[in-house]
Amino acid sequence: MESLELELKALIIEVLDLEDITTDDINSEEPLFVDGLGLDSIDALELGVALQKRYGVKIEAEGEQTRELFASVKNLAKFVSENKS
Repeated sequence: MESLELELKALIIEVLDLEDITTDDINSEEPLFVDGLGLDSIDALELGVALQKRYGVKIEAEGEQTRELFASVKNLAKFVSENKS
C-alpha cells in the first residue's frame, strides 16, 4: 500500500502542478483539503479525472463517500486498491 500511496502523492503533484512540494512533504494521513494540503473543489475534479485515467476508478462527484475518499492519501490509496480495474 505504501508504494500506491507514493504513486498517488506523485500524481497529485503532477496533476495539480504543485511545484514546491515533494512526495515527502505530503503526509499520507493529513487532510488534502483546507487545513492539510489546501486543495479545493477544482483540484478534486482534476484529481478525480486523473485517477480515472490512470487506475480506471470512477469517483462520483456528488457521491456520499466522495468527501471521505478525498480526506487523505491513505483513504484514496485504499479506494484505488479496492476498485482499480
